[in-house]
Amino acid sequence: MPAKGHALLSASSAPRWLHCPPSARLGESYQDQTSEYAAEGTEAHALGEYKVLKALKRKAANPTKKLKYFNEEMDNCTDGYRDTVMELVKKAKDKCGDPLIMVEQRVDFSNWVPEGFGTADSLIVADGLLTICDYKHGKGVAVDATDNAQLKCYALGALSMFDCIYDIETVHLVIYQPRRENISEFEISKEALYKWADEELRPRAELAFEGGGEYSCGEWCRFCKARHNCRARAEANLLLAKYDFQMPPILDDLEISLILCKVDELVSWANDIKAYALQMAIAGKEWQGWKLVEGRSNRKIVNEEAVIEAVTAVGKDPFEKKLLGITALEKLLGKSKFNELIGQYVEKPAGKPTLVPESDKREAINSDFKEEN
Repeated sequence: MPAKGHALLSASSAPRWLHCPPSARLGESYQDQTSEYAAEGTEAHALGEYKVLKALKRKAANPTKKLKYFNEEMDNCTDGYRDTVMELVKKAKDKCGDPLIMVEQRVDFSNWVPEGFGTADSLIVADGLLTICDYKHGKGVAVDATDNAQLKCYALGALSMFDCIYDIETVHLVIYQPRRENISEFEISKEALYKWADEELRPRAELAFEGGGEYSCGEWCRFCKARHNCRARAEANLLLAKYDFQMPPILDDLEISLILCKVDELVSWANDIKAYALQMAIAGKEWQGWKLVEGRSNRKIVNEEAVIEAVTAVGKDPFEKKLLGITALEKLLGKSKFNELIGQYVEKPAGKPTLVPESDKREAINSDFKEEN
């Protein structure tokens, strides 16, 4: 795995600084903060890297025993990632007998972004075709490969290294996000990618590097270090809050549509403010009209062996027995045997109706859909 490092204008943060250039320098005044979600994602990437390398018959150390967040779901997700990469490798071999395959490869796109670099999860180079596959372990928001700025930056870095050797014509971008059942793919010509880099990426990157440009809030604020107390974000969300979320008959259809477009960001902003205020309160800050109290908690067993011994001693069974979950049964039997033996007893019921933007790739359901109680 390559040496770690953080660029001011990283590929992963490109969607943010492209929309809001001054956020890059603004974030420098904040300390980096980690989360369990980020730590879990890092471990999933390490496991995925190992599995891909093993599939490629390359030497790799199994990190499983060192993973704090390893579970059956992570194991299945990274199996799927490995299989997806190997399928992409197979397609590349149709164009080139010996494609170049790189895993967790650091790429440099500083020709367009000052000091810009990042790490591509999987990079496959063949005659005429460059493929970038990015593994997303998160399940909060589905990530689309279409014109994905992060992946396009990775592709530019790869082109800088290999374009003159492989005469690449097409760039294939792939997002693998198993916990959202999301595999998103997008193709762009090399010429179109270079045009975007020269006309859009470079000017915005230079503006961001200098700390210039206008603040702009949107879904890209999610991972901004200043999201808790950014005034531009607060003003934009408070403007929406003026509706006071009156009952729909008071609002016309257009107003409701506009609110639907912004409501998730408003909720996200409100939750960020609450999280920031709690964090500061724990650190000793007092907020006028608020106090820090102990929340509810659940009882837990602190010595399982002692409990088992005590309950067994009075003739009781302290264990419960239940059927394995579908994923565990499929792994136990293997997919083909699973389908043969019990596939007829498994069904996937329709999900609850969810209102999403028209850009969502899921097929619309009939308006007379009725939810069963």
